[in-house]
Amino acid sequence: MDAAEKEIFIEGHPCVVVDSVRMRYRVASTASSDADADTPKPRFLRRAVNKPNMVTVHALNELSLVVERGESVGIIGRNGSGKSTLMKIISGQSKPTSGAVYASSTPIMLGVNAALVQDLSGDQNVVLGCLAMGMSRAEVDRKFNSIVELSGLEKSIHLPMKSYSSGMASRLRFAIAASVDPEILLVDEALNTGDAQFGDRSKRRMDELREQAGCVFVVSHSLDTIKDMCTRVVWLDKGDLIMDGEPGAAIKAYQDFTRHLSKGNNISAAKILEDAKANLVATEVRGRSSRRSRG
Repeated sequence: MDAAEKEIFIEGHPCVVVDSVRMRYRVASTASSDADADTPKPRFLRRAVNKPNMVTVHALNELSLVVERGESVGIIGRNGSGKSTLMKIISGQSKPTSGAVYASSTPIMLGVNAALVQDLSGDQNVVLGCLAMGMSRAEVDRKFNSIVELSGLEKSIHLPMKSYSSGMASRLRFAIAASVDPEILLVDEALNTGDAQFGDRSKRRMDELREQAGCVFVVSHSLDTIKDMCTRVVWLDKGDLIMDGEPGAAIKAYQDFTRHLSKGNNISAAKILEDAKANLVATEVRGRSSRRSRG
């Protein structure tokens, strides 16, 4: 990546340092390998008698970030850009191929799907979800009312979750996840419920988390959600870090890029990518084994 570079010593204690992380993985492909190109056998027969052709997927190219306390970082990009991969690496769900992530505490990924039971009522799932996240029963009882209030499900909290819409279920998951007062919270597509009142409540809750010296990561295809809830935006495309900076500038550049693509103006879209990457400043941080990239 062509980018300016400078050295800096970070003062204080950042919440998350993503240090030269990259992710590669091997998957089977039905495409013919070079060795098969001259083989006269039909493709389905080659698949039956030969080992599958393995290809390398570059899910995330080398990327470094430093996220300070009080920041809310939105991650945007097209499908397949590496957004969820980055979130899984930060949360510890996936181990990067190279590089490392350092965090001041255990990141909490919004999503307690494995703990929630569709046949149980919302209030029963609040208890179950909170216990699964490490709360004591006394803590659950103390926070129960605030969780229900944040979810906005007061009238439906005693109904089985299988009767909830996807938006209602998302609101409940967010309320449960945010109730543990995590220092580092990761939110992946859970806020796109179309509920304006919930949007206001969740934004206030995220503001509270940041004020408590924490940080928040948000992945969303809703640019309005990103603009309203984030103080910083990271734009990824095909595993590359394209921009990292002020939300308004990053979102405008991304919108211009996608608009040109939708109209078939691939050359103009590529020029936007090139310009954004050229303006990216990669900062190497001495003494902390980390690097910071900012736009």
